[in-house]
Amino acid sequence: MKISNVIAYPVWVGHRNLCLVKVETEDGLYGWGESGVSGRELAVAGAVEHFRDFLIGKDSRHIGALWQEMYRGQYFEGGRVLSGAISAIDIALWDIAGKRFDVPVHELLGGAQRHKIPCFATSTADHTQDLIKDVKDLVSKGWTVVRATVGDGGAGDSAQWDVRKAIAQTTEILPQLRAEVGHEIVIGIDMHHRMSVAEAAAFCQKMPEGTIDFLEEPIRQQTPGAYKALRSMTNIPFAIGEEWASKWDFLPYLENDLTNFARIDVCNVGGLTEAMKVAAIAEAHYIDVMPHDPLGPICSAATNHMCAAIPNLSWTEIAPYSADKSDHDRLFINRPIEKAGYYEVSDKPGLGVDVREDLIKDQTFKFWEIPRRYKPDGSFTNW
Repeated sequence: MKISNVIAYPVWVGHRNLCLVKVETEDGLYGWGESGVSGRELAVAGAVEHFRDFLIGKDSRHIGALWQEMYRGQYFEGGRVLSGAISAIDIALWDIAGKRFDVPVHELLGGAQRHKIPCFATSTADHTQDLIKDVKDLVSKGWTVVRATVGDGGAGDSAQWDVRKAIAQTTEILPQLRAEVGHEIVIGIDMHHRMSVAEAAAFCQKMPEGTIDFLEEPIRQQTPGAYKALRSMTNIPFAIGEEWASKWDFLPYLENDLTNFARIDVCNVGGLTEAMKVAAIAEAHYIDVMPHDPLGPICSAATNHMCAAIPNLSWTEIAPYSADKSDHDRLFINRPIEKAGYYEVSDKPGLGVDVREDLIKDQTFKFWEIPRRYKPDGSFTNW
């Protein structure tokens, strides 16, 4: 039952790097986890190496105690890199626990509260008539919850982004989209925290009431007061939280009702141990969880086990948005597959997903950067 090895695999899979972590035990069990810190996977792998040094020989069953030691054991607590490493190790330990008792992880988290997990689709179309066409196509395929996004561009792409022109364009097309699809379809938009409070307020106020059902990440998340100010200027529901790396990050936003959907990222927030605590705090404030999951099959599997076990779930994200998942099929065994807008709740032991480690070892790591965006005056802004 003692941990015998912890191995990080920062490797290129599909359209980006994944940082997978394998934890092995002396009695022959192993579990897989995944970190959600995109673009800085080597830093996470380095943190995993630090944790490995004192985790070997520890009892793999003591998941909560190991979480505390990993989080608090270096004096300087927290941060996304450390939390990403903790998340991956924590998820792997839950995978081991499920395999040890021959039950799916959600049974260890309190048992399934639903037999299938609702999902939302994401349109990456430009905010022109192309967006209306793309969303209508998704609706024709049975999707009832669709999110638009401004997360355009490929890795390393550099382009100008004029926020006022973007606001004008998007606030013109969204009411048209609502008119086309009706009010039975849930429509959200992810603004990738690109705007200031004033810009986000202008964006919200330019649209007729009822145009969108949620606004995701309109501004950066570090300052609760900024969200409090924005909250006072609009009644559009907010969906925020994907960048947060602990329950403490979430706390002021949940306690002060500054968000309406909690975008928990199981692979960033501290793994399943921490995610379940955040979900419970959200439940106490009647806030539904809308998980962030743009990465690989291990992240999706862990997210789905949380989704199965909590009462306050809205919809979960599907990753990646591209239809080409050939690398996922090649490198992972029994990966979660969405069908008709839902994931089925797994009944397999542990996470229910395995990794073809022999193939993963042959995958290379690629340095890459997220797309860069610049204002018309040449200054840097968020992607």
